Amino acid sequence: MQKKILLIHTGGTISMQEDEITGTVTPTSTKPLLAFPVIQDENITIKESELFHLPSPHITPSHMLQLSKYIDEQVQEEQIDGVVITHGTDTLEETAFFLDLTVKSDIPIVLTGAMRSSNEIGSDGPYNLLSSIRVASSAEAKGMGVLVVLNDEIHTAKNATKTHTSNIATFQSPQYGPVGIVTKRGIAFHHRPIRSDKYEIDSVNKNVTLLKAYSGMDSSVFNAFKNVDGLVIEALGQGNMPPATLEGIKELLKEKIPIVLVSRCFNGIVQDTYGYDGGGKQLKELGVIFSNGLNGQKARLKLLVALQTTNEPVYLQESFLK
Repeated sequence: MQKKILLIHTGGTISMQEDEITGTVTPTSTKPLLAFPVIQDENITIKESELFHLPSPHITPSHMLQLSKYIDEQVQEEQIDGVVITHGTDTLEETAFFLDLTVKSDIPIVLTGAMRSSNEIGSDGPYNLLSSIRVASSAEAKGMGVLVVLNDEIHTAKNATKTHTSNIATFQSPQYGPVGIVTKRGIAFHHRPIRSDKYEIDSVNKNVTLLKAYSGMDSSVFNAFKNVDGLVIEALGQGNMPPATLEGIKELLKEKIPIVLVSRCFNGIVQDTYGYDGGGKQLKELGVIFSNGLNGQKARLKLLVALQTTNEPVYLQESFLK
């Protein structure tokens, strides 16, 4: 059966080259991937598009929203069976999760990248791209949500995170593992996500910031967040804060600024377990929103997206349990 795959380039190491003299890796005027024969399969047609040509630290939520709208438009206008997006790895997980929250279509959408530029020994970009096209062409990938494919592994956007600064096996799903693998003979999924959470938004104009808890932290740092629309805190352990932060947290909540709690641990979820000053039970009673296993950067994006529709604490708490 003929499949039409939309291949969207946004930049990143996968589209860069290493300078042989200085060793620096920088964007080039033309995409090195153009020299690579994308796929030799008469049953797959590729439509290529370059939406951005940016290193991933330059990608903003506005770019993510533009990408999301573009995918929905292309699915409406063209007979698209799947989407593959090449992206820098530093913020790849954030773009993937944003798309998972906002793209309307349930066709396979796959993000991929590279840890080594196109002219480095052992460049992983072309192989990751080929694997991603195969996944996006798979009938089983439909309805799986947005996927991240690198190094022969398939991860969900919700769980995938970059775990190593330079290793090609950097993308992992702590606690859950990949949902499938890419082999020479085919695509093998071994479990599927059971929940999805979708939002219809037209802008990302809220100011949501991310703060990490640490030993000895006090309330003074919270003075910097009195004008934000929302705050995500990477708390200690199961969701606890140093007691000296309580006054600062109370002040923000009094100003109707939603505060979402995640853990700075990369496994487990936050819970209202401890009843001491600054413990999770006390924070929950104050009105802090508890998240169900998201990391800090993804919780920030979810709050950013959710605040485009409401700032009602009950609704926000429900959305962060999905």
